[in-house]
Amino acid sequence: MHSFDEQMQELADEIIRYSLYRVGLDPVPLDGPKPLADLAALFPANITEEGIGGTEALRRFAEGYSLATLSSDNPRFLAFVPNAPTKAATLFDLVVSASNICGSTWIEGAGAVYLENEAISFLANLAGMGEGSGGTFVSGGSAGNLAGLVAARERARYRGDLVGRGAVLASADAHSSVTMAARIMDVDVILVDGDEKGRLTEEALERRYTSLNEVDRKRVFAVTATAGVTNTGIVDLLAGVKAFKERHNLWMHVDGAYGGAGLLSNRIRHLYDGIEGADSFVVDPHKWLFAPFDCAAVIYRRPTDAAYAMTQEASYLEDINEERDFNPASFAYHLTRRSRGLPFWFSLATYGIARYREAIDKTLDVTKYAVDQISARPYLEMAIEPETSIVVFRRTGWSSEDYVNWSNSLLTKQIAFVQPTTFRGERLARLCFINPNTTNQDVDLVLDAME
Repeated sequence: MHSFDEQMQELADEIIRYSLYRVGLDPVPLDGPKPLADLAALFPANITEEGIGGTEALRRFAEGYSLATLSSDNPRFLAFVPNAPTKAATLFDLVVSASNICGSTWIEGAGAVYLENEAISFLANLAGMGEGSGGTFVSGGSAGNLAGLVAARERARYRGDLVGRGAVLASADAHSSVTMAARIMDVDVILVDGDEKGRLTEEALERRYTSLNEVDRKRVFAVTATAGVTNTGIVDLLAGVKAFKERHNLWMHVDGAYGGAGLLSNRIRHLYDGIEGADSFVVDPHKWLFAPFDCAAVIYRRPTDAAYAMTQEASYLEDINEERDFNPASFAYHLTRRSRGLPFWFSLATYGIARYREAIDKTLDVTKYAVDQISARPYLEMAIEPETSIVVFRRTGWSSEDYVNWSNSLLTKQIAFVQPTTFRGERLARLCFINPNTTNQDVDLVLDAME
């Protein structure tokens, strides 16, 4: 089963041919889900006592199951936060899989960890986190937010600043993973009112903090800000958050899972002023930085804070843990870890930073075109002015059911994948542009379907 014989060589050739075919598709098909009964009827059982053979298993995937899977790299996949990996990143992901690297510790994966750290340093420098900052790659923003907040709490405990059950300050528009992280950690989230755009501000933080009694104030160990709210793309007023955290000696965690990539664009870089005050920062290259799934970075101003909080102790790890600064396993809740940052590193090295900046600006161009078209069409209205690459708008006269029907119709006709959202209690349309291959004509197709 583990030998590479002639039969396995033939299978390898078939897999490589299919992989190159999939990478080379232009355009990428949208495809879409199928009912459970339809999937069950496609083929007989796949997992059998004798096995069906690699050629047949690949055929079933390519001709059946893959077609029931949405292609998030389709340029008209505009729901949620899509994924648009570069061709170089996707191809190098094959190398990472073939190399079977365990990127947990320096002794196991020094070369891979070194290269991932180059990519981490690039991201840390974008955020101005300073010399000595560092971190690791995790599966997504949810894991990154959990890691950042765990490091924050443990630092507060170590310093003796935390009294009782911990708490973090966050806006109502913070990502749901912040609430989930708090639930896992058994701490509270104290919500802070946002401004007219939902942004976290220094004034609102101060009002909420001072409204707490003395005991509750001593429970607060961190403030969580968002650099690109997933629903609207809005960036919290980070300079004010920085001033607040410094005044009260709190940990500042910035969730830039979606929007952090905007730091690369000179057009919107000003929105992130103050992010340099972050003690921990999360950004997902598998979103707006063109890496394949799953790849998120969690970065710390002082990595030793994270290592103190999350290094796993065991007799067989004693010698390895002597080198804590070099072990990615110490910077998040993981031990075994795929070197998921390598495709991102390879893509950065291949294309260069300038090409990345151009690609992000191209998505901002399409976003502006969408806003202009919405403003020009009498049946459409902007619900909130965009700051990054997410557009939230209304179709006048539509009910919630109308939005759902619009979404379903576009997918059924294989035109686009869109999803309605809710903002301030109102059902609305939402488009997220992170794919540089999305065109103005794609926008027209989606908006025309609302007329």
